[in-house]
Amino acid sequence: MMRTTLVLASLASSAVLLPVAIDAQSTVRPDAPAQNTVKEWEVPWGARTRPRDPFADATGHVWFVGQEGNYVASLDPRSGQFRRYEIDPGTYPHDLVVEKGQVWFTGNRNGRIVRLDPATGKLTTFVIPDSTVGDPHTMTFDPKSGVAWFTAQNAGAIGRFDPATGRFRIWKTGANTRPYGIVLDSQGRPWIDLFGTNRLATVDPRSLELKTYELPDARAHPRRIAITSGDQLWWGDYTRGYLGHLDPRTGKMEEWPLPAGAASMPYGMTSDDRDVVWLAQGGYENVPASLVAFDTHARKFVARIPVGRPGPNTIRHMTFDRATRQIWFGTDQGTIGRVIVPPAAPVQ
Repeated sequence: MMRTTLVLASLASSAVLLPVAIDAQSTVRPDAPAQNTVKEWEVPWGARTRPRDPFADATGHVWFVGQEGNYVASLDPRSGQFRRYEIDPGTYPHDLVVEKGQVWFTGNRNGRIVRLDPATGKLTTFVIPDSTVGDPHTMTFDPKSGVAWFTAQNAGAIGRFDPATGRFRIWKTGANTRPYGIVLDSQGRPWIDLFGTNRLATVDPRSLELKTYELPDARAHPRRIAITSGDQLWWGDYTRGYLGHLDPRTGKMEEWPLPAGAASMPYGMTSDDRDVVWLAQGGYENVPASLVAFDTHARKFVARIPVGRPGPNTIRHMTFDRATRQIWFGTDQGTIGRVIVPPAAPVQ
């Protein structure tokens, strides 16, 4: 069994309230509803460990990795207690997913996918057999088949992993394509940002054919990706500061400039069950990072929420927990953060 450490959080930062509507000059509204607040827990091992990619389990605990600190940890939001799990040296975990009660994470510098059993602390390691794919990046599971799909940015690869058999399959996307964010549609088809290009990629799970979609602007660099009902795809253009949309049925693409414009550097991204897409805008100089919400039915931005202290800050990944209606994220200022979103209802 691995060694674990228990720590009680010393600080829970104050919530920041959500404006109802936004523009470039949005301000915080003091009477915003409680659902629309940010709460942050300071990770006791420091910002230098880069706490990131939190994922809530069925018990309400939130799991995350310390990428530069080389650990996996959990937070109990009710008590503020953190528990740290030591892992193999040199792993530098990048992404974490909880699937059927098991915690999975990617070994970004040692070419492996690892399963942690929370009940026992046991680690089970699956080494990627292709030695050219040493940096598994972001991962997602197909709840129907139990198969995991992942990206490998520096290797220029998309991977498929079956935990039942331990088998991997790899698709190479080409030098400097930098496969990054990944989501699955309702048919179990993965969709991937090729961050080094202006393209999205997908793999047909039946024919196993790799296909790419070129974005209209050659300057575009999609980094993260989200999906809403009807398998509608949304991405953040990191270099230009846009939100993009692809309807896979028609091939039609659209885009909208983000509230902070080219300075927004959109990174972390998710969607909730109201078909609202959430993106993270970066913090810089005297400007805090922020979360912006886009109503995909009304086709407009509806909220902007400041996160953390003014100054440099990055939110790299976000997940939506449907059971609790909470969005979770980690920040480069060393916190794990939460937003409680409004109850599911038709968007007006």
